[in-house]
Amino acid sequence: MTVRELIEATGWEVLVEPGNPQQTVSGGFAGDLLSWVMGHGESGQVWITVQGHVNVAAVAVLKEFSCLVLANQAQPEEEMLQKAAQENIAVLRCKETTFEACRRLIACGL
Repeated sequence: MTVRELIEATGWEVLVEPGNPQQTVSGGFAGDLLSWVMGHGESGQVWITVQGHVNVAAVAVLKEFSCLVLANQAQPEEEMLQKAAQENIAVLRCKETTFEACRRLIACGL
């Protein structure tokens, strides 16, 4: 599945367009503790979090995540959105809880 296909399958709100819509999504990772995410997330995954500060974009770049998903309709800081756009990291937002967003990814085949 690609980032574009994920967006189409879920209908999640796009806050930052994907820099590479054809980038492959290899799976998902859910977590809010940045040190844990840095230690356990893997390149190509969708990262589901409720954190919306600029350090989230930095971790997404470091881990080479395919995109970020802000669960629970979390409100990101403008600085985070700008950093994600600069680094070509797509940022999506959903109304679902983190748990429900994970279920949605599984239903999409991830």
